[in-house]
Amino acid sequence: MKKVVIVDYLRSPFSRSRPQQPERDKFNPLRMDHVAATLIQKIVERTGIDPSEINEVFAACAFGVWEQWTYGGRSIVMLAKLPVTVPSVFVDRQCGSSMTAVHFGAMEIMTRHADLVVACGMEHMTHVPMANNQWISPPMDLIEKEEYRRMYEMETGFVMGLTAERLFKEAAEKHGITKEDMDKWALRSHQLAVKAQQEGFFNGEIMPVTVTYPDGTTETIDRDLSVRPDTSLEKIQSLPPAFIDGGVITAGNSSPLNAGASCVLLSSEEKAKSLGLTPLATVKSLGWAGVHPAVMGKGPVPASKMALKQAGLDVKDIDFWEINEAFAIVTLWCIKELGIDPDKVNVKGGAIAIGHPLGATGARLVGTLARILEVENGRYGLATACIGGGQGVATIIEREK
Repeated sequence: MKKVVIVDYLRSPFSRSRPQQPERDKFNPLRMDHVAATLIQKIVERTGIDPSEINEVFAACAFGVWEQWTYGGRSIVMLAKLPVTVPSVFVDRQCGSSMTAVHFGAMEIMTRHADLVVACGMEHMTHVPMANNQWISPPMDLIEKEEYRRMYEMETGFVMGLTAERLFKEAAEKHGITKEDMDKWALRSHQLAVKAQQEGFFNGEIMPVTVTYPDGTTETIDRDLSVRPDTSLEKIQSLPPAFIDGGVITAGNSSPLNAGASCVLLSSEEKAKSLGLTPLATVKSLGWAGVHPAVMGKGPVPASKMALKQAGLDVKDIDFWEINEAFAIVTLWCIKELGIDPDKVNVKGGAIAIGHPLGATGARLVGTLARILEVENGRYGLATACIGGGQGVATIIEREK
């Protein structure tokens, strides 16, 4: 099979979405399909590739309805002004959508069906919210029928916060994890993200976005807006339960709602060399898994094990991890279950601070990890995320010196 390399990665800043107060979301005037298309244009421009040589565009989103419906990815192709001969696919694996887009693109290249593939993801959680969304109609019989309720506990599986509460209960019993551990991890996420912002790390991956507001004024956003430099453990600990009375999952130890887009350009090693492009990293192996929907946060563990097995690597071989902080308990569970050194995890902050625009997250994890390997002189990195509905997805990349 062909060797697959990541030759470029770019994303938008992540805004703070507010479905109930859209005027407070700085990205409210924007559509994320347009932003994703602009990312593709910018990558084409700065790599100098001939857009007609792109063999496929994978466009990903968790809630691909209303303005996020992509006509099978074709609207992204046309908005990016790519030739109409460039085919496309729409990908939905919820929070793992754009990482799965990376997987599909890598597979096309590995099997010699492509040489250049774009994998992008997007989500606008103000415009297309997770809750009270008239454009989404889940199969209610999974929730209402008694046999399904007993078997799958789907009333828990459809509400992400409740899955986190269940995972915390199990993690507390098995590993002694406490609410304070989650709150401290959340604080760490903000502190590391603030440090990374101050050091200019994210400048290497963020495309500034200019927003025109209804009154005609404009603002250029060049950093993630959920990062809180003024937070503290006391502030995080003071927040009330977000999902159930007496619960431990709060807005402080969970990822926020966000809008954003991300894009990764994949290439065969031979094509990259012929174009004079220096790869960020090589795609080493892939992983995915299904778990019980009621504890969907367990998904990264079996997915990571699959990726490690395929790569012939052990946990100790991985220099840096990007474990999506949908909830702090997910990351802490993975650390305990896999025996990971916490100092190797989310070293530039995680989704609790940076944000989690669902469909954009997977490509961000892979792209940010590739840049961390470069900056920190690491060799192997593993990116992984939990997925609503009970799944996990993982990618191992290698920086070859």
